[in-house]
Amino acid sequence: QVQLVESGGGLVQPGGSLRLSCVGSGFTFSRYTMSWYRQAQGEERELVARIPSAGGSTNYADSVKGRFIISRDNAKNTQYLQMNSLKPEDTAVYYCNAQGYEWSGAMDYWGKGTLVTVSS
Repeated sequence: QVQLVESGGGLVQPGGSLRLSCVGSGFTFSRYTMSWYRQAQGEERELVARIPSAGGSTNYADSVKGRFIISRDNAKNTQYLQMNSLKPEDTAVYYCNAQGYEWSGAMDYWGKGTLVTVSS
């Protein structure tokens, strides 16, 4: 049974920091591209950051470049999102995503999300 479980969300003041974690199970974590998406109320879900299976080259949304850092620890089946200099517009539900391939085809897994609220 595949599971992606996010944690680390909460309420933070503007300018503050949070670190999100996502633990994967039920699939070969190290072979999957991992991503963070977010969805603000009334908005569409958007890609925040992506990291390939072996780490290395990462991608970020323009709105978070220079403030957020995505990383992963394949030994712990965990990915992270370090969020610094948070702004009210970063308020959203943040979702963990895993994309990869199995013998049966392409796989796309989602976590249930963790709420980040940036407010004074």
